Amino acid sequence: MINITLPDGSVRQYEKGTTAMQIAQSISDGLARNVLAAEVNGEVWDSSRSIEEDSAVKLLTWNDEKGKSTFWHSSAHLLAEALEALYPGIKFGIGPAIETGFYYDVDFGDREFSSDDFKQIEDKMIELAKQKEIFERKAVSKADALAYFEEKGDEYKLDLIKDLEDGKITFYSQGNFTDLCRGPHIPNTSFIKAVKLTNVAGAYWRGDETRKQLTRIYGVTFPKASELTEYLKFIEEAKKRDHRKLGKELELFAFSEKVGMGLPLWLPKGTALRQKLQDFLQKAQIKAGYEPVITPHIGHKQLYITSGHYEKYGADSFQPIKTPVDGEEFLLKPMNCPHHCEIYKTKPRSYKELPVRFAEFGTVYRYEQSGELHGLTRVRGFTQDDAHLFCRPDQVKEEFKKVIDLVLYVFGALGFDDFTAQVSLRDPENKTKYIGSDENWALAEAAIIESAAEKGLPTVVEYGEAAFYGPKLDFMVKDALGRKWQLGTIQVDYNLPERFELEYTGSDNMKHRPVMIHRAPFGSLERFVAVLIEHCGGQFPLWLAPEQFIVLPVSEKYEEYAQKLLESLNNSDIRGLIDLRDEKVGRKIRDAEVKKMPYMVIVGEKEMESGTISVRKHGGVDLGSITPEEFKDLLIKEITV
Repeated sequence: MINITLPDGSVRQYEKGTTAMQIAQSISDGLARNVLAAEVNGEVWDSSRSIEEDSAVKLLTWNDEKGKSTFWHSSAHLLAEALEALYPGIKFGIGPAIETGFYYDVDFGDREFSSDDFKQIEDKMIELAKQKEIFERKAVSKADALAYFEEKGDEYKLDLIKDLEDGKITFYSQGNFTDLCRGPHIPNTSFIKAVKLTNVAGAYWRGDETRKQLTRIYGVTFPKASELTEYLKFIEEAKKRDHRKLGKELELFAFSEKVGMGLPLWLPKGTALRQKLQDFLQKAQIKAGYEPVITPHIGHKQLYITSGHYEKYGADSFQPIKTPVDGEEFLLKPMNCPHHCEIYKTKPRSYKELPVRFAEFGTVYRYEQSGELHGLTRVRGFTQDDAHLFCRPDQVKEEFKKVIDLVLYVFGALGFDDFTAQVSLRDPENKTKYIGSDENWALAEAAIIESAAEKGLPTVVEYGEAAFYGPKLDFMVKDALGRKWQLGTIQVDYNLPERFELEYTGSDNMKHRPVMIHRAPFGSLERFVAVLIEHCGGQFPLWLAPEQFIVLPVSEKYEEYAQKLLESLNNSDIRGLIDLRDEKVGRKIRDAEVKKMPYMVIVGEKEMESGTISVRKHGGVDLGSITPEEFKDLLIKEITV
């Protein structure tokens, strides 16, 4: 017999070789009908896989993130089976689950493929799903795996197998389809009741622009048809809120092929929005003891060799800039932290003056592949609200908690109140990706975990998500549509101070290494603005809105009255404009609504004679007739943060 520990802490005994599905059946038939997979000692398994030793087991359903991921991974296999049935001879790359469903990379050869083909594939997937095909796992030798895909003529699978270790290779089969796969999978295809293919795009094999471009087909599936209906409504709302669409409509930012892909141009209204965010954080930072600094957009290559950034990212980033001096090379700045280390070193430091806090809205440049670029959320040039704190080891936790307070203040002011703090640690199985000693990593990880606990933050732990120089606390924020975004981040770093030989003189008159804290509450202004646009649907909090009101004169007879009103409000630091177009006021109101203007001020004969204004709020709310002073007080009260 083996002991099975369930999530509630209870322990049950089962025969050796029992499966998770059998455990579910022993609890209730209803639970068993909903089990998709199981987490066994922290690893996700097929529910049909035998458990041979004492284990902690969590049964996974659609309501569990890992259960949903397993469902979508199995759906990718179902998509591949349907494609192979409809397009014999096609070849497959990879087909993982992603946060919003799944995709599969496919080589169609000479065949044309477009979204017009989606309906036929969706129908075939449902047809196959109804056949209740079982997902069967089989361990295979490397030689057999190579032989299978050589016979099939699928060079992409052969390329993947070359990197795999013999003895750890598995195939999964369902129906007439067999794939190279680690798994796990749902019990059978009948769990999949609703299918929607959502997009088709190009994707270079293994992300390498020198290799063939495959067709990437995206999809999503559900265990109930009603959930697909709800999802389609969600997609329509997401399209309305797309920051690329609203950014164009609201004249916030643009891109130019002549300037370069992934390099945003901030238009006047977008610049005003961005500047308000920057001013807001700058004020909070100075109050918290940060000192603003400015560093160049480039740095000597040796700077990034010292920091370790060149070794980790140099080959995949913008290439060095050569000068007329033989052998002299510079790089576009990929990170601000090496520059801040050099600022710290400009003079001797004493333990009495620590912590030192340097803050910069520093623009950095990283080469992202063209297929990965996406509006403002994935760009090649972006501005980080970066700061680096240099402190004594005994100050780390206190400083870390103060940064948490600053991040929470920023989120609160902008309406991001649904978030989780992700503790991002090293991958314990692959430490070669990181720099620094195990001792320093242990100290840094402990500081983050203890600080988050003491602040009472809801946290999850993710291994393998740390920066190469230290662990992080990443803030995963949910927007108004329930989508998760990684925004603010705080990192503890014992390694860069060593690499840059940073020092301070301690109370013992000896030299010591400071500890470095990296932090960015916004993350990057570009990404933050994109998320903010989609979160509020372009209807920004009044204090952030580039234009807070618009004056709409009924005809040119009332333009002088409108101009005086505009000047009075602008003099009170309230931002607005006037619509002097020769259009009917109804048209002006409709256009102002499209532009998501927070307030519309209508002035005509009645208003001019009585010295009042008629006010409408965005969304059609009529505030009636009030005096300009009452309107000014209303706006000032709403603007105050």
